Amino acid sequence: MLLLAVAAPGEADAIRKEFGKITPDNTNSADCWEIEPLAAGVEMVVTGVGKSQAAGAIGWAFDPDRHAGVLNIGIGGLLPGGPAGVDLGSVVLASRSIFADEGGQTPGGFQSIDAMGFPAAGFGEAGMPCEPAWRDALLFISDCSGWAATVSTCSGTDARARAIADRTGAIVENMEGAAVAAALSRLPIAARPGFAEIRIISNITGDRDKQRWDLPRALKRVGQVAHESADAIVRVLRSGSADGPGNIE
Repeated sequence: MLLLAVAAPGEADAIRKEFGKITPDNTNSADCWEIEPLAAGVEMVVTGVGKSQAAGAIGWAFDPDRHAGVLNIGIGGLLPGGPAGVDLGSVVLASRSIFADEGGQTPGGFQSIDAMGFPAAGFGEAGMPCEPAWRDALLFISDCSGWAATVSTCSGTDARARAIADRTGAIVENMEGAAVAAALSRLPIAARPGFAEIRIISNITGDRDKQRWDLPRALKRVGQVAHESADAIVRVLRSGSADGPGNIE
């Protein structure tokens, strides 16, 4: 079974709508850290926003005997210097999910937590790669693929946005992806699950008074892409079964 991990209620409602699960009684009703069935082979957990909530939710919700892996999906901010044509509403598949601001700010500049001698999770500065079989299926749904930077503080100034982009080479920033990956990476090797992160661009990073946003469009795409991606991953998971891949609707 695939577990979808989403941070915010608006993202969760967009996904519920696409899966036909929205009713007047359940819009925004599920608390964080509750597992919701969406379709055959697909469940969702709303983690809450930020690294600690995301990692805690996955540690609580993920069952290696039940779940084959996690797709973390939600909105994100476009960092400067991204690929041509990527803009508001674009779908970015994370080739790797990395921690962008774990460490210390020194007189000589930023020092990563890895350089300080405390590697970030099981993957360090290299980040967590997307599950290869999932990547192959999800590339057809995405507009581009590249590194996704997970931050504790969003880039609300041009200087910070440029620093994150220059230091990491990431296309998009968010507040959960690498934390979800970190929680999964601590599982025993034999049980290590699949992982993928997808971000839909909701805004341009940089000075807040100059940022461009299209949150309604991004949330709509979150729901659509979550359904398409879950369908694609479930097909991969079922590809060896006697019943064939089927459809999750």
